Amino acid sequence: MSRPRLYYGWVVLAVGFTVTLLGYAMRNTFTVFYPVIVQDFGWTRGATAIMYSLTLLCYGFVAPAVGGLVDRFNPKFILAAGGLIVGSGIALCSLATETWHFYLLYGVMVAVGLSLIGITPLSTIITNWFPRRRGFVFGLLGAGFGVSLVSAPVFQYLISSFGWQTAYVILGAAAVVIIVPLCLAFMRRSPSRHAPPNAEPAGGDGPELTVQQDQPDVTARDWTLRSALQTNTFRIFLIISFCNMGVGPHILLAHQVYFLQDMGYTPMAAATMFSVFGASFVAGNVSSSFSDRFGRTYIFMAGCLLTSTGVVLLMLSQNIPSVVIPVVFAICAGYGLGLAPPTGYAAVADRFHGRHYGSIQGTMILACSLGGAIGPWVGGVLHDVSGSYQSALAIVVCVLMTGALLMWLIQPGRGDVHA
Repeated sequence: MSRPRLYYGWVVLAVGFTVTLLGYAMRNTFTVFYPVIVQDFGWTRGATAIMYSLTLLCYGFVAPAVGGLVDRFNPKFILAAGGLIVGSGIALCSLATETWHFYLLYGVMVAVGLSLIGITPLSTIITNWFPRRRGFVFGLLGAGFGVSLVSAPVFQYLISSFGWQTAYVILGAAAVVIIVPLCLAFMRRSPSRHAPPNAEPAGGDGPELTVQQDQPDVTARDWTLRSALQTNTFRIFLIISFCNMGVGPHILLAHQVYFLQDMGYTPMAAATMFSVFGASFVAGNVSSSFSDRFGRTYIFMAGCLLTSTGVVLLMLSQNIPSVVIPVVFAICAGYGLGLAPPTGYAAVADRFHGRHYGSIQGTMILACSLGGAIGPWVGGVLHDVSGSYQSALAIVVCVLMTGALLMWLIQPGRGDVHA
């Protein structure tokens, strides 16, 4: 029988990238809508930021259950339902007039929909198609998230042209119309679902890369969430996810546009600067594939260090009038934040992938979301109290470097995955 010309895993990966882009764009609308909503209703930044914290919290609590659903049922129906829910939730935000309306629609409904189409189900499906290129897979999915950040000027244009209510309707309708039919038509579970985790998929997964050298061969074990939680390594991974994928990044994502407006940038200029951050984030995501060749630990640590350097520069820019420093921050922090999370998640997949990986990845997302829920709210409250984002930015540096240190501690020879 002749070999198929196109390995279907590439189709699944393309669908995953598109769904990631559109799905997370719905959540990342917050950074542009945030200043407009505060100004329109006169609410405090801390109270308004709760809607973003709440959506991260709900997203995280739903993620382990979604991982279990994907482990058991046809993923295309789960993803299609998620696209319908997340798009409808965003569109209904146009009707909100009270904070609790946003908490319910954006904080809960959008979160549930996004969890159904987010990194948990997509990574569970796609890593089965590309078992030896997990850094590449997580990097490309992360790039979809990064491209959603680049779309910030589009959101700002819609707000400026039609008002924030109509902009919400347009974005929500676009998500439903694209995500639902795309998933129903093209998303497929891996044909090697019941094969050993590192088995070669039918048709191959493209040019083989050298597997990273800093991970032990533990994939032969049939990991469950319970057995993973009994290891020191996985518990440390949860702390890393809380810090480096949760608290630090989401303080920057939620408050960056507002910070730049406080510095004197116009809303469109601030949104454009945020898109530079997003473009750099995409570049970092793509570069995380280097961890497939050079190892997870050093690539992850490099991302944390680069982001921290950019944040320190941003803190200094409050006292040094400069257009260059915010741009340098956007490039450094965007690239570093894009580099570290996919590398970290790939490291988890290396050590704990198996038939129950959906639940394991969902628990990682829960830890990330708990940190992400705390970060934006703390950033908003600290600004309300002090009138400055300096202390919030200092927290970002501290948690990122803590995560980098922990990743160093669990590299081979410093942590036992079975302990």
